Amino acid sequence: MAERGELLRIGWGYYATAELAELVPRLDVGALLLSAAGAAAALGPAAVVSHQTAALLHGLSLLGPPPKVLSITRPPGAGSRSGKPGIRIHCAALPAEHVGGRLAVPVTTVPRTVIDLARVLDFRAGLVVADSALQQNLTSKKELRQVIAACPRWPGLRRAAQVVEFADGGAESPLESLARAVFAACGLPPPELQVEIRNPEFIGRVDFLWRAFRTIAEVDGAGKYDNRQLAIRQLRRDKRLREAGYEVVHFDWTEINGDPEYVATALRAAFERGSGRVPAAAVLPLATPQLSR
Repeated sequence: MAERGELLRIGWGYYATAELAELVPRLDVGALLLSAAGAAAALGPAAVVSHQTAALLHGLSLLGPPPKVLSITRPPGAGSRSGKPGIRIHCAALPAEHVGGRLAVPVTTVPRTVIDLARVLDFRAGLVVADSALQQNLTSKKELRQVIAACPRWPGLRRAAQVVEFADGGAESPLESLARAVFAACGLPPPELQVEIRNPEFIGRVDFLWRAFRTIAEVDGAGKYDNRQLAIRQLRRDKRLREAGYEVVHFDWTEINGDPEYVATALRAAFERGSGRVPAAAVLPLATPQLSR
């Protein structure tokens, strides 16, 4: 059947139908979906695609490059924990409501995927995933809390709960998620996200606004100013924002990730220029993300 083109071999001993093989390449995650389907099939009917692999299949953002191994979860007693080459096996309960599918491939649901990653990754990496899921309306905080309630005493659950409470769908990129974590870790008051500024006509929508301090922060990903026209448009917008009475500061990936002290100092200086006062360091909750240099 493989020789006739009726089946496509996707691993030793397992195959995809020709119809599925023809459909999958049209998907952005088609190649990954085929590989994940093969890995799950090789590990038996109880195997479910999970963690980073599930996140990629759901279209969720990850911090850093995608892992080279596939993640599979099996319930306790469903087989050995020893993974095959290129497969990482997790052992955990899989309630029926935590399992969905992509083209008949069993995959953990978005809420379960977010909680799984928030449990095993550091705070910042978990936050990127959670913010992405909320921003795309793929889940809600209520659904995330329900997964936590269904998994008492699991390792990492306390950190996952902290991620859920701090998560905000207003963050539209991993860099914005990381910036929010930096602001909190530095004791700065929480900003408003994605705010439209008018004076009285519309000037623009900004990443972060501290209204009481008349301060705006923008985080700029790599390549934002490679286009000369976009750079000029940004400079003109900043000029109009400052004419409207706002302080405007920009941070890039290197500053957010490598120099949080600079970020905090620059923002406090902008707060003072914008309002004539500097906020006292916030009394931070237990969920305050810890940053590493």
